[in-house]
Amino acid sequence: MNSRVKNALLYGSLFVVTFLTTTLAGAEWTYGKSFFYSENYSWGDFASGLPYSICFLTILTCHEFGHYFTAIYYRIKTTLPYYIPIPPINFSLGTFGALIRIKQRILSNKQQFDVGIAGPLAGFVAALLFLIYGFVTLPPPEYIFQFHPDYQQYGLAYAAHVYSPATMPPGTVDVVIGKNLLFSLLEKIFADPARMPNPHEIIHYPFLFAGFLSLVFTSLNLLPIGQLDGGHVLYGLVGYRRHKLIATAIYVPLLFYCGLGFIDMSWSLENLFIFSAAYLFALYRVMYNFFQLKRDRAMYALLIFTSQYLISWLYPSLHGYTTWLLFVLIVGAMAGVQHPPSPIEEPLSRTRKILGWLALAIFILCIAPNPIDLIPATTTATP
Repeated sequence: MNSRVKNALLYGSLFVVTFLTTTLAGAEWTYGKSFFYSENYSWGDFASGLPYSICFLTILTCHEFGHYFTAIYYRIKTTLPYYIPIPPINFSLGTFGALIRIKQRILSNKQQFDVGIAGPLAGFVAALLFLIYGFVTLPPPEYIFQFHPDYQQYGLAYAAHVYSPATMPPGTVDVVIGKNLLFSLLEKIFADPARMPNPHEIIHYPFLFAGFLSLVFTSLNLLPIGQLDGGHVLYGLVGYRRHKLIATAIYVPLLFYCGLGFIDMSWSLENLFIFSAAYLFALYRVMYNFFQLKRDRAMYALLIFTSQYLISWLYPSLHGYTTWLLFVLIVGAMAGVQHPPSPIEEPLSRTRKILGWLALAIFILCIAPNPIDLIPATTTATP
């Protein structure tokens, strides 16, 4: 078996497995049907996850093939997308996404710009179309009663009665979507207000849920930091020196926001020690982006940690979105914050500059400070 056949089998297998895991995840998000925990799981239950799976994977595929075809256009050696499946357990999305691997160095800043921007723009257009379709085809508000028959006793005014952690059934978790600017704008333009679901229930609307998640992941890709897609775009627009300043001005506050509240004051001393030590080491590793001296790295890592700790102690309810913390630390430690200079510098055309600023505007429209909040029921909850 030659290498091409092996690679084709690998790409195809990863896609098929990711399709299965995202479909299983879609059924769990939309209908609460878990393959691992539900009794008498059927093909009908599996098929109920297809709208989420098809929507999410189509957007993801458009993103990755945007990168791929642009690289092929410039005759840059690259792989097909590697899809990354994850088991749909405990609020899993079914996938970590996908990636292509560039097999040679891209020498020109113009080519970096084109390859970087093509993926987010292609995925964004696909997400936009799915979201518009989801808003235009919203079912009647009574649709939600098939998922929560207990809501019927309150009628369409159920929201005032069911979303308090103290009234939720024990063991349940309330999933709340934090809207971004674009989602809110599309809602106002295309949705019938009488049919628009409560933010607590959007997980039951697969096109809206998968489309919203895709916008959030698009915004993460468009972060103008390092060699993320947004980093390539910003580098092409403003050059090495300005990119360094802007990326640093964005990354450091983002790191502080995501780490705020990570250290929980209610933890045991053992957990506090273990997680604090690990977090301090990660901060120290990230400081390699900014300081050459070990003393400076240690000092600023300790300053960030101490500031976050004190704020959490003085204001326990004040916290950032710690779900993003691992991503931000990995980007800072592995991908870097600054963009390396390109061997070949070419001025961008006017069209590229317009698309670049459009991509950064999309980043602002799609970013959500708290994309998903998981609120568990309190221990004193009653059915």
